[in-house]
Amino acid sequence: MFFRSSPCFCANSLPARIFPFFALIHLHFVANFPTNVSSNRVEAEKGNKPTMPTQRRLNRMKQVLLNRQRDLTVVCENIHDPHNVSAILRTCDAVGVPEVQLLYIDQPFPQLGKKSSASAKKWVKTVKHRGYPELRRYLKERGFTIYATHVNPQARSIYDIDWKQPSAIIMGNEHSGVTDEALAIADAAIYIPMFGMVESLNVSVATAVILYEAARQRLVAGKYPASTEDDPWFQETLNQWLGAE
Repeated sequence: MFFRSSPCFCANSLPARIFPFFALIHLHFVANFPTNVSSNRVEAEKGNKPTMPTQRRLNRMKQVLLNRQRDLTVVCENIHDPHNVSAILRTCDAVGVPEVQLLYIDQPFPQLGKKSSASAKKWVKTVKHRGYPELRRYLKERGFTIYATHVNPQARSIYDIDWKQPSAIIMGNEHSGVTDEALAIADAAIYIPMFGMVESLNVSVATAVILYEAARQRLVAGKYPASTEDDPWFQETLNQWLGAE
């Protein structure tokens, strides 16, 4: 039996292999983080105005950029609550997703405050889309397989997906989930196995569950770090970050 639930489209009656690798991922980053990267503080001039970042701050930026997964992205489709979008951005930053797609058709794009997103929007680029064909074209030009969170007889468990491949994950809004139009542009539907009485998770929590399964697979496969300092994208993004400091 399949359960259709609005926020994240999870199923609680199907078997799954749950991998307790969250601690492993954390320990990996701690073990591979430079010992001189321990502070986010910047030097200050008179009037406490920020100047160029300290060497420790610069090293942290570089280490984060080296671990960015450019072939992994999330699509927020009509998610109403900006706090949910902000929480998704924070998870994306933590996992190393450098870009999030905002797909809003008949409503304004969310207003994301610095406080609610813990400044994650400074480090995660958002790209706005107003149409499904345009979004699909954008993702396909970049080689993504598109997954929509939805439970149907053809849906696959997130633990059966090869997340090491370029992947875009469509997350639907809090009330009605992904739309039929979003399903139409997706290559496959996916669900999160659940084993309790409730049939769904909060959309930001569901996003975190999926992204950390992707991170687990990529970590085991040696895809962290995923870039080098010679990469033009690395240099361009670093310059943008330095300009925003």
